[in-house]
Amino acid sequence: MKFSGKIILSLIIALSVLSTQAQVTKKTPVKPKSSSTVKKTKSATTVKATKKVDVPMPDSTRPETRVKITTDMGEIIVKLYNKTPLHRDNFIKLVEAHFYDSLLFHRIINGFMIQGGDPESKNAKPGIQLGKGDVGYKIPAEFDSTLYHKKGALAAARNNNPEKASSGCQFYIVQGKKYSDEELDMISINNGLQFSSARRMTYKMLGGTPKLDMEYTVFGEVESGLEVVDMIAMAPKGNYDRPTTDIHMRMEVLPEIKNVK
Repeated sequence: MKFSGKIILSLIIALSVLSTQAQVTKKTPVKPKSSSTVKKTKSATTVKATKKVDVPMPDSTRPETRVKITTDMGEIIVKLYNKTPLHRDNFIKLVEAHFYDSLLFHRIINGFMIQGGDPESKNAKPGIQLGKGDVGYKIPAEFDSTLYHKKGALAAARNNNPEKASSGCQFYIVQGKKYSDEELDMISINNGLQFSSARRMTYKMLGGTPKLDMEYTVFGEVESGLEVVDMIAMAPKGNYDRPTTDIHMRMEVLPEIKNVK
């Protein structure tokens, strides 16, 4: 079969175009998104999100927060319990906001406790009754049978609400007294409390106020400065159990554990 020159030339051009397109397709293929690429992206996103999430440590391993209370009579170091996280976190929040700075220990009873944290006590006139000030909210009770009113216990004050919810800011530190077995037996019967051998020994040897157990939330304890608590409790006082000379406080979370999450 014979072909003209024009036909032959057209065939050569067509074959050349097809060859060029095949080479372009081979060199620059269009790759669709694969499932492995999507999974990798999701995996990377998950890792990034995990790094940003602040996962709280379990109570059993979290370091216990300590707060220094500086008073006109000396320093008191208190340890906050992890078993009462609502009270712990609220107290830390107020301390870091300098809420307690310049407030007074407005109520003291020797052999019982010292109380403070009333915001109305700041710059209060001498002799007036204090103890009604608050922050406008309450903290749900956090009772634990292992946390009790031994001497040096840090606890939350409250009014007579049926839920036994705590004041958002007022607190007291137990001074108390030592109890005999007979006295503890009577309290156990009257208040429906069961004293373990360890708690009974603490009340006999160290002292405290066992009648308040499971009535007011204990959320910490004094680690050093019990002698300062005694000095404040024994200070001269006037009406309403208020010291005749103002006893101021200032608080700070100790630096070595301030940033523990």
